[in-house]
Amino acid sequence: MLNPVTLKTRLLLLLYAVLDVICVGMGMGVPFFCILLGLPVGWAIAMRATRTPRPAREVLGQVLRWAALASAFTLLLMALIWSRMVGMLFDPAADLANFGIPMILYEPAASFVGWLVLMVVISPFLQFLMALLGAHLTLLRRLPAE
Repeated sequence: MLNPVTLKTRLLLLLYAVLDVICVGMGMGVPFFCILLGLPVGWAIAMRATRTPRPAREVLGQVLRWAALASAFTLLLMALIWSRMVGMLFDPAADLANFGIPMILYEPAASFVGWLVLMVVISPFLQFLMALLGAHLTLLRRLPAE
């Protein structure tokens, strides 16, 4: 069984990258599973941050940095997947209404822009928040009460 506390950092980053790519593929470009992956990632980050006794401020800083790094990788993947669709906004022949996204704003162009912002910006941020939640729940049990 792989233990995230004892794995080398490079191997752990590689494992996360593979899992994140699989989650993006399972969602067919929609990072729903990547957002859910944030909980176990937060747990693993908190477990690694508390393997040696350190001040809480230092532990929380490390948790924040690693959660940001994880969500930045997802942001990079989403930008690679969805950035080529931006050109459709400037193509008068593009059929945005039948692109396959939900028309939540009742206007094809506005809905398309909203979808791109949701995929590229908001979804990695939600993953960041889920990683922080998983880490916070773990730290509630791991850090000593003061």
